[in-house]
Amino acid sequence: MPGTPNDLSRLRIALTTFFALDGFLFAGWVVRIPAIKEQTGASAGDLGLALLGVSAGAVLTMTLTGRLCRRFGTHEVTVVCAVLLSLSVALPPLTHSTLALGAVLLIFGAAYGGINVAFNSAAVDLVTALRRPIMPSFHAAFSLGGMVGAGLGGLVAGVLSPTRHLLSLAVIGLLVTAVAGRTLLRHEPPTPTSPGRPANDAPRRLDPRTRGLVIVFGLIALCTAYGEGAMADWGALHLAQDLAASPGVAAIGYSCFALAMTIGRLSGTALLERLGHGRTVVAGGATAAAGMVLGSLAPSLWAALLGFAVTGLGLANLFPVAVERAGTLAGPSGVAIASTLGYGGMLLGPPAIGFMADWFSLPVALTSVAVLAAIATLIGVATRHTAPN
Repeated sequence: MPGTPNDLSRLRIALTTFFALDGFLFAGWVVRIPAIKEQTGASAGDLGLALLGVSAGAVLTMTLTGRLCRRFGTHEVTVVCAVLLSLSVALPPLTHSTLALGAVLLIFGAAYGGINVAFNSAAVDLVTALRRPIMPSFHAAFSLGGMVGAGLGGLVAGVLSPTRHLLSLAVIGLLVTAVAGRTLLRHEPPTPTSPGRPANDAPRRLDPRTRGLVIVFGLIALCTAYGEGAMADWGALHLAQDLAASPGVAAIGYSCFALAMTIGRLSGTALLERLGHGRTVVAGGATAAAGMVLGSLAPSLWAALLGFAVTGLGLANLFPVAVERAGTLAGPSGVAIASTLGYGGMLLGPPAIGFMADWFSLPVALTSVAVLAAIATLIGVATRHTAPN
């Protein structure tokens, strides 16, 4: 069991690497959505249904992943899921129909959901051992990986086909997993010692109050994931379709969002230490709501990019706070419950925005992100005195 500062530092670096890899691979896929939409000939509604595969695969595997983490260990499950994620990211450009695209995205989503439960559970254990609220730093690595992946995608969009681009990402993912996975597999997770927290190998039935709090944190995660999923799946298309941005600039739009999230999460530990979890949720939700109103309805490209950045800054620490609190209360089971509800937001988001875009317009559909961020703010206000900090 790792107990020395050096062991914990190595674990932190390895976990940070996997968070960054996850964001890098996911962003590499999302910036090629416009090209793959054209390749498959899908309408906005059909694309929404195909994108449902990512969220459906994630949600279906999250509860199972919590059980696998308790049986085999969070580190082992993280490495296996990283391999599957790296392999599956190369599949979407090989499809030529909406049905086939949805099928391969189901596989991609299963790997994506699995690794998120596994490395978030491992990160919660490490946060407990270090006794500092460093969870946002891991999610900052995810956002930084997303920013790099989106930026790289924008640079190569006019040079490499989606097939070559995503195949290259698969190779990079496997190489990074081989290096970082060695460190992770050599160390066992720190033993959780927080009051009321079950060990990974000793799950217990949650009392009603604890389960209720976990579900509340999951609802905050749901509102946040809806926004993140919308920006990933529809942000670039909004810029290209409604504001006449070039493919490269449209990809940079998601990069602006990811950069803002990275900055917000890098400052998240200091913010949590100063404001506490409740006030951080309230401030973040209100900021995201205002930013998304600007990002979705602004008539100019640069104003929309500013709105995307403000939205990213507001959403930055909501998901990390929700998952950390749920994991602290209930271990991998808590992470799985909160993550399942969270990615339920992604499950709802792609088809909902797609259908609303067909019925009204894509800018109007994207304002639903602001509505969900406002709901997260209200939940934060209602629970700021009852949720543990």
